[in-house]
Amino acid sequence: MKTAFIICGALAREVMDIIKRHGWDAEVAGIPAIDHQYPERIAPHVEKRFLELRQQYQRIIVVYGDCGTRGALDTLLAKFNLERVEGPHCYEMYGGQMFHDLMEEEPGTFFLTDFLVRGFRGTVIRGLGLDRYPQLKEDYFRHYQRVVYLEQNPALELAAKASHIAAYLNLPLEIRPTGYGQLEERLVRLMNSH
Repeated sequence: MKTAFIICGALAREVMDIIKRHGWDAEVAGIPAIDHQYPERIAPHVEKRFLELRQQYQRIIVVYGDCGTRGALDTLLAKFNLERVEGPHCYEMYGGQMFHDLMEEEPGTFFLTDFLVRGFRGTVIRGLGLDRYPQLKEDYFRHYQRVVYLEQNPALELAAKASHIAAYLNLPLEIRPTGYGQLEERLVRLMNSH
């Protein structure tokens, strides 16, 4: 059964790797990760992708958390009877119970994933306007107490970048290996359900 995954751009590499690992007849159609800065764009962009793809695939799975849409994404999915991977956002999908434990231990945790480490400059610095208004950094990050890097694929280069990000934020860094965690397990369950 030919499947399309409508995915958050922040999960693209990982989902493509999971597809390859399991040998699925599936392709990805990405939604720009920058939509996280404007969550009201997520559901309309997913709908647009779905309408473009629905005649070409036998099955379409949305690989997105709610990600701040305040239920708009689930409303859209119900309208078209679309399947979605479980989870509120990628931090929980990768970290599972560890994510919840970390948040309970320290609510002021700034999380990184491989995607955010690679794209911190564009996604966070430019996305929040810190390249133009660096004085806002203090306002944006004053309540954070630490940075936790949920590491999907261990790489010295990414660990070094995570360290630089933590230094930029003036926060201590913890690296927690997660692999693809619940994201992979949940996708496998979905793919095996048909």
